[in-house]
Amino acid sequence: MTTTAQGHGSLDAAAVAEALRQGDCGTVAGDRGTRAQYSADASNYRRIPLAVVFPRERRHVLNALGVCRRLGAPVTCRGAGTSTSGQAIGPGVVLDFSRSFNRLLALDPHARTATVQPGLVLDELQTAAAGHGLLFGADPSTHSRCTLGGMIGNNACGSHSLAWGRTADNIVELEVVTYRGTVVRLGEMTQEEIDEAIAAGDDRAELIAALHRLAQRNLAVLRTKLGQFPRQVSGYALEQLLPERRFHLARALVGSEGTLAVVLSATVRLLRPPPERALVVLGFSDACAAADAVPALLGHRPLALEGLDHALTDIVTRPETRAAIDTLPAARAWLFAELGGTADTLPGQAEALAEAAQRAPGCTGSEVITDPARARRLWRIREDGAGLATRSPDGREAWPGWEDAAVPPDQLGSYLREFTVLMDRHRLQGAVYGHFGEGCLHVRITFDFSTEEGTAVFRTFVTDAARLIAAHGGSLSGEHGDGQARSALLPLMYGPEIIALFEEFKSVWDPDNGLNPGMIVQPLPVDTHLRVSPHRTPLPLATVLPFSADDGDFAKATRRCVGVGKCRSASGGGDVMCPSYRVTRDEKDSTRGRARLLYEMTQGEVITDGWRSTEVRDALDLCLSCKGCSADCPVGVDVATYKSEFLHHHYQGRLRPASHYSMGWLPLLARPAARVPRLVNALTSSRLAPALKRLGGIAAQREVPRFADQTFLSWFRRRTPQGDGRRGPVMLWADSFNNHFSPEVLTAGVAVLEHAGFRVRVPDGTQCCGLTWITTGQLGVARRIARRTTAALRPAVRAGIPVVGLEPSCTAALRSDLPELLDGDEDARALGRSARTLAELLVHQAPDWQPPQVAARSISQTHCHQHATSGFSADSTLLARMGIDNTTLDSGCCGLAGNFGFEHGHYEVSVAAGEQVLLPAVRAAAADTLILADGFSCRTQIAQQTRRHGTHLAQLLAHALPASDTSARPAAPTLPTDKEHTRD
Repeated sequence: MTTTAQGHGSLDAAAVAEALRQGDCGTVAGDRGTRAQYSADASNYRRIPLAVVFPRERRHVLNALGVCRRLGAPVTCRGAGTSTSGQAIGPGVVLDFSRSFNRLLALDPHARTATVQPGLVLDELQTAAAGHGLLFGADPSTHSRCTLGGMIGNNACGSHSLAWGRTADNIVELEVVTYRGTVVRLGEMTQEEIDEAIAAGDDRAELIAALHRLAQRNLAVLRTKLGQFPRQVSGYALEQLLPERRFHLARALVGSEGTLAVVLSATVRLLRPPPERALVVLGFSDACAAADAVPALLGHRPLALEGLDHALTDIVTRPETRAAIDTLPAARAWLFAELGGTADTLPGQAEALAEAAQRAPGCTGSEVITDPARARRLWRIREDGAGLATRSPDGREAWPGWEDAAVPPDQLGSYLREFTVLMDRHRLQGAVYGHFGEGCLHVRITFDFSTEEGTAVFRTFVTDAARLIAAHGGSLSGEHGDGQARSALLPLMYGPEIIALFEEFKSVWDPDNGLNPGMIVQPLPVDTHLRVSPHRTPLPLATVLPFSADDGDFAKATRRCVGVGKCRSASGGGDVMCPSYRVTRDEKDSTRGRARLLYEMTQGEVITDGWRSTEVRDALDLCLSCKGCSADCPVGVDVATYKSEFLHHHYQGRLRPASHYSMGWLPLLARPAARVPRLVNALTSSRLAPALKRLGGIAAQREVPRFADQTFLSWFRRRTPQGDGRRGPVMLWADSFNNHFSPEVLTAGVAVLEHAGFRVRVPDGTQCCGLTWITTGQLGVARRIARRTTAALRPAVRAGIPVVGLEPSCTAALRSDLPELLDGDEDARALGRSARTLAELLVHQAPDWQPPQVAARSISQTHCHQHATSGFSADSTLLARMGIDNTTLDSGCCGLAGNFGFEHGHYEVSVAAGEQVLLPAVRAAAADTLILADGFSCRTQIAQQTRRHGTHLAQLLAHALPASDTSARPAAPTLPTDKEHTRD
């Protein structure tokens, strides 16, 4: 056998990339930045590819294979890169199908089939199928970003495989191409069809003949050693070659991890789900008791039976998810059982299952969840498990490596107990969750790869765990594949006879070993090419921000990204991240891509120039600093903070982009402008405007916001306080945006606060939270401003006076950014705890206040910084009390995001982000529907891109106050009116 994989070290990356470009292979990237982004998947491993190819057409795939074959370069296929076992990275050429080779080719609702290209995301197939009342049965937790090709590679399963099967069970036909260029269409075959194919005498005939001979020689072994229970997916699925399985070559290829052939298209089976579903949550004293209860519950034919341990739920901090957890039955572990049926039958089914669970030892209670929204929040905990479990409650890093083992369900309790003892013996910890109904457990374990001793513990532990799983008749992998994580352990599960068959199977398909070498057969050791290694010394990069959660280690902070890829979701699903990726679909514009580049920067191998890296700068360019990732990433990756740190160092002692001066220093520049607002407005709307925009680094397409004739602070300091002030004082934060551009928002806030019984104060002087300097990475200035702000508010904060902000981005800065900038300053921390949104103050500190009633409908845009730091629940409560029928848009970031959408080169992405949900929803809203948007950026984007205007919650409340209550109305606030002209 020619082992191509052993010869790739002599290949030159630049030469390989150029050969691929010359070979008509689609888009080819051989730059350092792209190679760094594709150096890791969701596993423990790291390998730098020679080049990355993004095929757009079938011919591009064939041409790329031809070039790689000629050069002797190995090929690794990749979908979303969420593989946890290391099979989506390689040392040669990576074919990324997700960007462009991702079409739905056909959908036949009558035959209940669909034909797809391998890069199609599962949720996109599900959306198309749902239009016909159908779905694809396999549904892994990564459904919002995983591709069908990746699912085929790993034989992905998901929560509902208990009822609807694995990916393999739902494959009808595959069209594939081998490394040597033979294109083959695969499906099930009768003996007559096999004979006919062999008689053709071509390359396909040779392939089928060799596979048929392999099966016929080993019928007894295939029947007794493979396919013994549904989650036995380790190794190759040779049992699919049995005659009773109709020699199904397509299904035999599923789970082969890209080592046999490259998928060009797949025809999959669709099914019709039950009309109704119900979720039954069952509590148990511990995970082992939950596992013991599984066999009895399977008789009730649940669609899904998922388990999770308290060690996983203890990690959750997101407010909405935490609230959902707090409503679970009191327990230390839970089973989520989903039932399918009709509205008439489901209550009885749920009651019967709950009664069966109550008879199980250790069951602490049950609850039937009928609210779909609550059920979705609970399922989200399970879906986010792979990310949540990457940090233990004490902050230690936890890793995959042994997180996908499966046993027959009747062995689950026994296996889990012995597995727990094994972890204790090695002094390891991990949060257990997974597909209990099929005996498949997921767990991230606190391996320490930074030391030789810790790496040795990892090697010993996974070897012991492999022996344990074999003793229970289980499988090393239950759905994630073997990859580099487990391939070397397969002999402990199968023995030499089966391993020899696997090697023969691989040789038939890929005699040159050109496809994903080192996976399944001829494996690499489990501790080779680890992402964290004691043999690599990161660059000594000192930081301004403390990164306390990561021990002040910037490299550790950036490797929070373990690759689960939630940031690559094409639609929101209640999340903000990642706005720019949803527009460009480019890995470099995802949270993961940016974190990967930053991590590689700290390693100094591919990205060699540290803070001065242009690759990192360019990847961060389209980051909106929306902070969505800080809340939505299950691992807590915070690229907005990483970007501020990077920009600070990158431009230290150097000329910055013009926008960093014009918009980064906007709060300071606004002060002289406020003295002559009409002159400034005349200039920014005159024939000089294009030149002024160019000078300031502002996009030509953007209208410059107009300065108000009078600032809020000028108005406030000349007025007499109103109302009785019975609730005591409140400090109103007069943010720079509303103070200078929309003072009517702040005056409305005063009206509302005084009506609610507060005595309104404002800080002395003209203060700023420093946000614009933070987002542009001018951290030295930002820290000085933060000290001044903290000093100005210190007396009020120490007196227990709440600080209420009306601009969400500034309120979020007071809450989170200032305490970070002034790490260790107790006054800054106290300020962060004192900061409130208007809704939070009114709901929690004036619960008896009766807001004015407004019989209206509204749609609301949650500011991304508010989403990240406090959420929208208080606003929803207040709107409900007002009698407003509100719909909170699942729109993510508005796309303007402070300075981002104004900067030269960002306009198109900014508008495209808004056009995904927000702007179409605004245009579609009825004329009498209120458009609620507290963020200045959100209102600006709406005003500049539609005929509507956004209304702040304070304006809505103030406008509805009783007209007779003049004492509470400092002015006559009115709601914004819609434009009379039209705009596309």
